[in-house]
Amino acid sequence: MVGSNWPGLDPEWSRTILVKSTSAVDAPGTMRRWHLLDNAAQLSRRGLVPKGTLLCVHGNPTWSYLWRRLLAAGSDPAHPWRVIAVDQLDMGYSERTGTFRRLGDRINDLGDLTDALGVDGPVVTVGHDWGGVVSLGWALAHPQHLAGVVLTNTAVHQPVGSKIPPALRLALHPAVHGWGTTTTDAFLRVTHALARPPLPSEIRRAYMAPYRGADRRAGVGNFVADIPVDASHPSFRTLSDVAEGVRGLKVPALMLWGPRDPIFSDRYLKDLIGRFPHAEVHRFEGAGHLVAEDRDIATPLFEWLAGHTSRSDSPTAEPAPRAGQGQAAESEPSGFRPLWDLLGEQAASQSGGDTAITEMAPDGTPTRSLSWRQLDRNIFDLAAGLREAGVGSGSRVSLMVPPGVDLTVALYACLRLGAVVVVADAGLGTKGLSRAVKGATPDFLIGIDKALAAARVLGWPGRRISVRDLPPAVGRALGVETSLAALARSGAELGTECPMPNVDPSAPAAVLFTSGSTGPAKGVLYTHLQLAAMRDTVAKTFGIFPGARLVAGFAPFALLGPALGAVSVTPAMDVTAPRTLTARALADAAAAIDATVVFASPAALRNVLATRDGLSEVGHRALQRVELLLSAGAPVPEPLLAEVQRLLPRATLHTPYGMTEALPVTDVSLEEIQAADAEAAAGTVAGAGNGVCVGRPVHGARVAVVPLAADGTAPGTHPVTDAGVTGEILVSAPHVKEAYDRLWLTQRGSSSLPGWHRTGDVGHFDAAGRLWVEGRLAHVVTAPGAVVTPVGPEQAIERLACVRLAAITGVGPAGTQAVVAVVETLPPARKAGPAAPQLAGRVRSAALEAGVEVSAVLVVPAQPTDIRHNAKIDRTRLSRWASRVLAGGRPGEP
Repeated sequence: MVGSNWPGLDPEWSRTILVKSTSAVDAPGTMRRWHLLDNAAQLSRRGLVPKGTLLCVHGNPTWSYLWRRLLAAGSDPAHPWRVIAVDQLDMGYSERTGTFRRLGDRINDLGDLTDALGVDGPVVTVGHDWGGVVSLGWALAHPQHLAGVVLTNTAVHQPVGSKIPPALRLALHPAVHGWGTTTTDAFLRVTHALARPPLPSEIRRAYMAPYRGADRRAGVGNFVADIPVDASHPSFRTLSDVAEGVRGLKVPALMLWGPRDPIFSDRYLKDLIGRFPHAEVHRFEGAGHLVAEDRDIATPLFEWLAGHTSRSDSPTAEPAPRAGQGQAAESEPSGFRPLWDLLGEQAASQSGGDTAITEMAPDGTPTRSLSWRQLDRNIFDLAAGLREAGVGSGSRVSLMVPPGVDLTVALYACLRLGAVVVVADAGLGTKGLSRAVKGATPDFLIGIDKALAAARVLGWPGRRISVRDLPPAVGRALGVETSLAALARSGAELGTECPMPNVDPSAPAAVLFTSGSTGPAKGVLYTHLQLAAMRDTVAKTFGIFPGARLVAGFAPFALLGPALGAVSVTPAMDVTAPRTLTARALADAAAAIDATVVFASPAALRNVLATRDGLSEVGHRALQRVELLLSAGAPVPEPLLAEVQRLLPRATLHTPYGMTEALPVTDVSLEEIQAADAEAAAGTVAGAGNGVCVGRPVHGARVAVVPLAADGTAPGTHPVTDAGVTGEILVSAPHVKEAYDRLWLTQRGSSSLPGWHRTGDVGHFDAAGRLWVEGRLAHVVTAPGAVVTPVGPEQAIERLACVRLAAITGVGPAGTQAVVAVVETLPPARKAGPAAPQLAGRVRSAALEAGVEVSAVLVVPAQPTDIRHNAKIDRTRLSRWASRVLAGGRPGEP
C-alpha cells in the first residue's frame, strides 16, 4: 500500500475499501478493491464537522497523491472539508482488474464507490486530465448531491475538424502505444517532466511508485487507448453526452488552469468556458499540465469554497451573477450612450462631411482621410460583412492593426456587433504578445501581413482576416479566409438589410492588455458601460468635446478620438515604441488637422525635445496652436514638462495618472505640479513631497489609500485620505475595469475591498487633498526598522547633475533588505557594476536628504524599462541583478 515517507502525504489518510461493482465489464457480484486518500477519520478525531465533501479524481498517469495539498487544507480547522481522493481502478494503489474499462465504466465505478462510502451532499467534484471527464460524469449522475464543480487542465470535447494534441497522437500510434505506455515507463516520465518547475526527485518517485512493472501499467495503456479520437470510438457517445450534459449544470464552477500544457491547451479551456459561462477562471501564467504541482491551488480553491458558503452551510445552488452573464440591462443607469454615439451624431450633423480621421505617411504627408459620414458608413458596412462571416455577440476578435483608419473602422464595427475586441500590442514583445493572444483565445484575428505571419508561425488561435486583399497563394499560406476590404464590400451590398443589434451595456466589450512592466501582461475586461464611462470621464475632465482635433501618440487615445467626436490623427511613428516620435512627425500631424490636443507619453516627449532642432517654421507654428497636452504612462518629471511648455507655449500641460484598469484616475497641470513642489520644498503643506504629485481625482472618481504595514503590505480594510499616510492606492469610478480576464485570483485580490480597485501603487495625500505616488507596492523595500518606497529617494538622486535615471531596489530577505541605488549616469557608464567611490558618496548623500540610507550604489549604461512606455524602470529585474552583483557574481547587463 502507500508508503509513509512520501512528501506531503499523511498515512492516516490512506485506506482501502471493497466495493461491489455494477459495471457491465464485471461479472455480477464482483467485488473490487479501491484505494483512496480520505481525511474523514482525521476530521472526526479532531472533532471537526466537515462543511461538505470534495470528490477528487486524478487522470492518467497520476494517482490520488496529486491531491495531497487539498487533503491537508481540508483538515484545517479554519475550513474543514472531507476530501476523498480516489485511485481509479487499475490505477494508483487500487486493484488491477484485468479488464478494459472505458469512460462509461469509470463513471459507473466512481458511483459504486461513493455509494459504498455513503457520500451525500454537498459534494464538490474536483477533476484533472481524464479524471475531469469522469468527475463530470459522476456530477451529472448525482445532481441531488452536487454543490459545485472544480476543473484543472482537462477536456470534454474535441472540436470537429481539429486533431487531438500531438503528444496524444504519438501515444496512440500503434508502433508506440504498447511500448510507451505499458512495456516501459516512458509515458509516466514524459508526463512528470511537464511540471514547471521540475518535480523534486522524491515527488517523482512518489508518482512512479504504484506503476513499477509492466503488469502495474496496463491501466495506463488502456486509459490512453480509450481516448475518443472520432465518432467511431466506443467512448465517443459517452464523452459527447457528458460534454452536452454539463451545459445544464448551474452549480458554482471554478477552473484552475496551467496554460503551458501541450495536451490540454487554452482551446480546451475556451470550450469549457462556453459550457460553464458562469465559471470563475484563473490561468496560472507559466504553469503547465500538472498545475496542482506547479502552483498552490489549495488556497484559491478553499477561498472559492468560502465565498460560496459564507451565507449557508453548503455551497450556493446558483452562481452569483456576473457582468454580461444575465444581469439585466435595465439595471444600468438610464441615459447610457454607447461608445460610438457621438460618432454617429457627427455623421448625421451638418459637419458630417468634415474630416474625422487622418493617417500620416512617413514623409509627414496625409495619406488617407475619412469624413464623419464616410467613417460611419465604413463601420456599418464592415459590421455587416463581419456578421455574415460569423462575428456576433460575444465573439472575441483580436485586432492586430496599427492605429489609423483600418483599426478604427474594425474596432467600432466589432463593438457595434457586440463582439469583444482583444487589444494586445506588439510592444509586449513576441513572447509576451503570443502569451496574451493565446490566453485570450480569440475566435477571429484581424491583422496586417506581419501579424498574420506571426499567427501562422506561433499558432495563434482564431479565424484569420487580413486587412488588405491578398494574392490567393499568400492568403492560403497564411491561413487567411478573407479581408476587411472584401467584408466591407459584401456588407455594402447588404445595405440596410443587416440592421445592427442592440448591445447590452453590461456585456463584455473589450479585453485590453496591460504593459507587462510588472509581470506578465494581464487582460483587463471592460463592459460597454465602462468604455462609455471612460469616454465621458475624459471629456468632462479635460474638456475634449466634438470639434476638438487630437494628435494621438498613444494608441488608446487614437481609438478614443472618434468616441469623443474629435478629429484624430496618429503621427508617423511606431506606436509600440513611443520613443520613435520625432518633433517633425508630431508637428506634421498637428498641422494636418490644425490640432488643439496632443497626447504623448514621457518617452515620446523626450525624443520630441531631442529632435526639435529639425523643426521648420511651419512645424513650430503648428505646435504653437496646440491648446492642451496630455502625457501619461509613467511619471513625468517637472523639468521635462517645463521644456515641453516652451515648445508648446499656448498649451495647458496635464499629466493624468491612471492605468489600463482605470484610465484616468487623477489629473494635475504643470502649474499645479510646480506649486506642489514649491510647497513641498518649503514645508508649508503637510504631506507634500516624497513622490510624484498626480493631483486630484478626475470627474466621477474617488481615491483613497490603505495604510502600509511594517512588512510592506497593505492588509487593512479601511480606506483613508488622511494627509501623510502612505498606503496602497485605491480607486472607485464608473470607468474602472470589470475584471481581469480569466484571472479570478488576481481579480479577487484587486477587489478585496468592496467598491474599490486596488491599484498596486503606493502613495499618500497631502493636506491640500493632492495624491502623491511613491512607487509600486511590489517594489517597496523592507529595510530593518523601515519601509522604503522608491520614488522619493529616486527623485532626490536624479537631482544630481551626473544622474539621468535612478532606481531604488531591495536585496535580501524581507524585513532585513539592503537598500540599493542603481543609477544611469550622464554621460552613460561603459559597463555595469559598482559605482566609483565619489559617485557612490554623492548618491548616498542625496538619498539621505530624502530620509533613506542607501547600502550600495551600482551603475548601469541604461536602465531596463518596459517595452510599451519605454519609461517604467523594471525594478524587479534590477533587484535580481543587484543581488547577483553584490553576491560577487559577474555584473553583466541587468
